[in-house]
Amino acid sequence: MFSLDNKTALVTGGASGIGLAITQTFADAGATVHILEINQELAQQVVSDITESGGKVQAHTVDVSDQAQVVALINQIAEQGPIHILVNNAGVAHVGQADTTSEADFDRIFRINVKGVYNCLYATIPHFKANGGGVILNMASVAASVGIPDRFAYSMSKGAVLTMTLSVAKDYLKDNIRCNCISPGRVHTPFVDGFLAKNYPGREAEMFEKLSKTQPIGRMAQPKEVGALALYLCSDEGSFITGTDYPIDGGFIRLNT
Repeated sequence: MFSLDNKTALVTGGASGIGLAITQTFADAGATVHILEINQELAQQVVSDITESGGKVQAHTVDVSDQAQVVALINQIAEQGPIHILVNNAGVAHVGQADTTSEADFDRIFRINVKGVYNCLYATIPHFKANGGGVILNMASVAASVGIPDRFAYSMSKGAVLTMTLSVAKDYLKDNIRCNCISPGRVHTPFVDGFLAKNYPGREAEMFEKLSKTQPIGRMAQPKEVGALALYLCSDEGSFITGTDYPIDGGFIRLNT
């Protein structure tokens, strides 16, 4: 079950954090994975690691907020053979409220987290239509569904990802294109460790424990757990699922009181 043999997958931001876990999981399941990443050095290291383990992966340097770059790259990849899966994972975080978020920061969050998803959809969907279908998985967040303090611009962007998911799922039913999204709660990635080191020097362990306890289940998710859910939704076993948001949040949305 959950084989991706003979499938080609695009994973944006696929060289770190959740994106890396998805890349590794898909490669382990037999997919040929194309990492679309702005950090070329990091992406090449992932390619080296996965290739040594027998996986099939390629890295491409691209700024997802630049439509011309994205279209040119995805057209180039499509020339190698059909694309079957698109995972829109690339994104950036931001801390701030409506009156403390600068215009430049708001525009940056929108450009990467919203327009970046749109650009990849715009470039990939025509190939899916020409090839008889495909699967899209977008990375949303619990911030798309509940109010989280000091996450104004980030929440805006993930709310957009959620509603784009629903729109795309509806529009392309006739084209055999499925579209879902995942809404993680807190996930233990290098970003979390860096955030704690920067903002709470000397108190990292204390704050890590505090953040972990905000999930009712009592811990953060591991990236590989999100990767496993992504694999299911993008596999043939998930073929009856479209237009759905999947929280993977330790009970955060429904069980917090």
